[in-house]
Amino acid sequence: MENESKLICRQIVASIDEEAAGPSYSVVSLSRALNVLGADSKVMAIGRRRPESGLEIFKQDWASVPGAGRLMFSASLMCALEQAASTGAILHGHGLWLIPNIQPARIAARHGVPFLASPRGMLSPEALAFSSKRKKIVWALAQYRALEFAICLHATSVSEYEDIRRMSLRAPVAVIPNGVDIPDGEPSPTCTILHLGRIHPKKGIDRLIEAWSRVAVGFPDWQLRIVGPSEIGYREALEAQVARLAVPRVSFDDGLFGQAKWSAYRRAGVFVLPTLNENFGLVVAEALAAATPVISTKGAPWPGLVEERCGWWIDQGVDALEAALRQALAISSEERLAMGKRGRDWMRRDFGWDGIADRMAATYAWCLGKGERPEWVVQ
Repeated sequence: MENESKLICRQIVASIDEEAAGPSYSVVSLSRALNVLGADSKVMAIGRRRPESGLEIFKQDWASVPGAGRLMFSASLMCALEQAASTGAILHGHGLWLIPNIQPARIAARHGVPFLASPRGMLSPEALAFSSKRKKIVWALAQYRALEFAICLHATSVSEYEDIRRMSLRAPVAVIPNGVDIPDGEPSPTCTILHLGRIHPKKGIDRLIEAWSRVAVGFPDWQLRIVGPSEIGYREALEAQVARLAVPRVSFDDGLFGQAKWSAYRRAGVFVLPTLNENFGLVVAEALAAATPVISTKGAPWPGLVEERCGWWIDQGVDALEAALRQALAISSEERLAMGKRGRDWMRRDFGWDGIADRMAATYAWCLGKGERPEWVVQ
């Protein structure tokens, strides 16, 4: 194996074109942080995004062929992975169900290099329920076998570890959360309840709207702002719900990115994630990093909101959302600021990318037979 003195790894994602998708941020940020540590890490994906340092983009084949186009096949990506594996690169796949989530396992096996896989929340019962027939077929034909090739699986939370074991996967699992950037600037909160992220049925936004409809009259200075790209026409369904319930002071905006996104977090009085299921819930970490208190349902693995006194971790359902909103809006602005500061301190301490990359690099080293099994790797 060449280049034994330097850690070489390739992060494989089907696509990172959609900026609002979690892997578009988390996988790219992980790779960059690994490079800061001295590794040779690159993200390899299919799509239209412009290549940049540490990011290789490949053309999709058969994109216009009915059925086949959905599988995201790229011969040039597979050739590049063959070349990388022949030089000793670790192959780390992110996501499931598509050709780029399946073929790298066989490529790694052919070249005798470690293959790791991060399901990225796609094994949760709620995620499996979407397009369930297609996923059952892919699982039986190829996806399960690909994951069986993995020397180690990666979960971003204990709940995702449990999802992995529920699927009868036996490889060791490294439980390492996503990291988060800590933005510059201080919070400047307004009376805004913010939800930011993909507008999709699994996010539970309809429950948030109904809860706000019960609360709005008692808090006339506050507004609900829903931000993000709509999927499967779901924004139109939510707008119809707002009209049907005559809910006051609700606005919808398209996705925000970069500084505009961080500004939205900083100007929110409270951030709400009413999700049905998340393996991590990156938007929670981002809101906390921007010093904004958070309400999250227990569909996301954030019990630390209560433990660190920076938010509310609540049961599913409209009643629980209503109660949390009433409490969050009734406390003083000074208390919300103090909660936000505690949340940002927590993110800086436990979720900085340097520490996350350290843990992933140690996991890679263990997979290469260098060093003891890390404490976060569960057999």
